[in-house]
Amino acid sequence: MTTPSRGKVAVFSAGSWGTAFSIVLADAGNDVVLWARRPEVAEAINERRENPDYLPGIELPPAVSATHDVEKALHGADVVVLATPSQSLRENLTAWAPYVEPGAVFLSLMKGVELGTLDRMSEVIGQVTGAGPERIAVVSGPNLAKEIARREPAASVVACEDEDVARMLQQRCHTAAFRPYTSVDVLGCELGGAYKNVVALSVGMAVGLGFGDNTTASVITRGLAETARLAMKLGANPLTLMGLAGLGDLVATCSSPLSRNRTFGERLGQGMSAEEIYASTRQVAEGAKSCASLLALAERTGVDAPIAEHVDAVVAGRMTAQQMMESFIARDTKAETD
Repeated sequence: MTTPSRGKVAVFSAGSWGTAFSIVLADAGNDVVLWARRPEVAEAINERRENPDYLPGIELPPAVSATHDVEKALHGADVVVLATPSQSLRENLTAWAPYVEPGAVFLSLMKGVELGTLDRMSEVIGQVTGAGPERIAVVSGPNLAKEIARREPAASVVACEDEDVARMLQQRCHTAAFRPYTSVDVLGCELGGAYKNVVALSVGMAVGLGFGDNTTASVITRGLAETARLAMKLGANPLTLMGLAGLGDLVATCSSPLSRNRTFGERLGQGMSAEEIYASTRQVAEGAKSCASLLALAERTGVDAPIAEHVDAVVAGRMTAQQMMESFIARDTKAETD
């Protein structure tokens, strides 16, 4: 499918999801510049046409180039895609913001809630850059990077409070294999995307402990209910949680061995500590960082969040995965409903 060029997009940074989304953007007709934190990664992308550290063996389109130079990456870009770890966004974006073109639209691929402030990524972007909600959008949905990079059929949601901007971005990333839908519910999409990582950790722990489908299905279902309670209390549209940015993302992240968060949870279930897992991989499992902030957000909002509470306890080393499952099952059921 050949599409005329639609403009320049800068993607920060060159991890697995940022690289995979760059393929989507290039296939949709954009000129794409990937910013890589390490110069050797940018060099490898430009010379070998692949990202050997994160997506080895997948050829990148000619329209994708890479650089370690922030100013070069952002020059002339009317869309800035952010795919950095959530907890480092504020610091990084503070350094990048002076080079962003006036009026450029920000598109967040991140799925987390900032520790301490409890801000969502769109809120951090607005605070750091001064951009209004009409210039800040998010992508959420079943986004397993390797499958999308291989151009397997997938769908996601592009959300922005300005519906016209959401539609513009929809066109900028619509390809023969990637179908984006639009939404104005940024809050619901971001909370669904962040919370499903925490649920995937708990599912992974169940798998690591050797439990089967009844257990994992129960955790996924209760996780969706927990997510919906918090999102709706904060003002999200409940239908968002039933769609791609809620249930769709939750199922993919909890079910696939490609999921970083599920894999992280499996290792916790097998007895590894969070520190040991961090030391064994360069991939970031967002749920391990965001479980504490999502729990704090739920507590501040007055929402019962047993999955976030128990996952946070395991990640922090206050209980084992086995103790988590036993405690979760033993909870008082008088307030529980389907």
